Amino acid sequence: MVADMFRTRRHPLDKPFPTADPVDNTVGATTTTVYTYGDDLYEAMLEAIRGARRYVFFETYIWKGDEVGARFREALSEAAARGVDVYVVYDGFANLVVPSSFFRFGPDIRVLRFPWVRPGVLLSPVRESGRDHRKILVVDDEVGFVGGYNIGSLYARHWRDTHLRLQGPAVWELRNAFVDFWNRWRTPQLPVLQDVGSTAWLPQLRAARNAPSDLVFPIRNIYLDAIDRATSHVQITQAYFIPDREILAALLGAARRGVDVRVLVPERSNHVVADWLARGHYATLLRGGVRIFLYTGAMIHAKTATIDGRWSTVGTANIDRLSLTGNYEINLEIVDPDVAATLERVFEMDLGNSRELTLDAWESRSRLNKVGERLVSPLAPLL
Repeated sequence: MVADMFRTRRHPLDKPFPTADPVDNTVGATTTTVYTYGDDLYEAMLEAIRGARRYVFFETYIWKGDEVGARFREALSEAAARGVDVYVVYDGFANLVVPSSFFRFGPDIRVLRFPWVRPGVLLSPVRESGRDHRKILVVDDEVGFVGGYNIGSLYARHWRDTHLRLQGPAVWELRNAFVDFWNRWRTPQLPVLQDVGSTAWLPQLRAARNAPSDLVFPIRNIYLDAIDRATSHVQITQAYFIPDREILAALLGAARRGVDVRVLVPERSNHVVADWLARGHYATLLRGGVRIFLYTGAMIHAKTATIDGRWSTVGTANIDRLSLTGNYEINLEIVDPDVAATLERVFEMDLGNSRELTLDAWESRSRLNKVGERLVSPLAPLL
């Protein structure tokens, strides 16, 4: 924490960075839109809420009580006032620093505060300690949003993140995820949401949902399966990259068979411990032929990947233990060349704000950094 304080003062994450306009693609009967800038995304989300006629499902990990957070609060309240059914989920632990009064809505808005301490955490820490790290908005079965963006002014202009909008039948994937979570964790005072099922099947666009209470962790599996299939290139963007043994082996195996494997991470993230734990893998990755790129001057928080120009994922899960075997998460898995091409262009854009880390440069890093990495290495099972 002390190191992080000094690092933040010396290297504030406040530099401008390139962004792209929202880009649409069609997958089956569903239109997807990729967002890379918070202001663009928030305007689209608020427009959807303001246009709601029947219901709004809103779920977020962090919801700041600032100007942007207040705009969302106001839009949800206005929707409820005109007769829209509004359901809100937020994580209690992630918002401990936000005044509790901010989350006091009128009786016409149903609010589920995901508890930060739950019974059984000591007996079953894997099942009961995970946070609700998901970010979902669904409106009227017509439009849905999912991705890395939390809600707040910081994320609107100062963090590079990626979010996806769905319009069409595949919105059911996000609706179903919200309904299942709500019904699993609602209190007796909150109503049961109806599970409507879906007559539309879109195998090339599906949601993978981690549910630690049920020991279900499919997001890790979709990564492993996709990396094992790679024959040309792998492009991964992660805010916190602490791969477990199997994912590390899969990436090294792909590089050995000639796949161009590239991993883009922040040069400095907002969590110094996560950075130092991630760096514990850099030597192994670089020696194994994986290329590492460091995003400079700003925080990149995206959780995306593309493989071979065909397979893509956008969602809320980082490649670390907390996300892949700990938290409630959701990632969309998309097999579509147009979506992959869009995300590859975003990756190239982000490389323009990055520097490649070479093995020689890494091995010549300061002794202080090496000591720090060694000191925090016992924390790896926690992150």
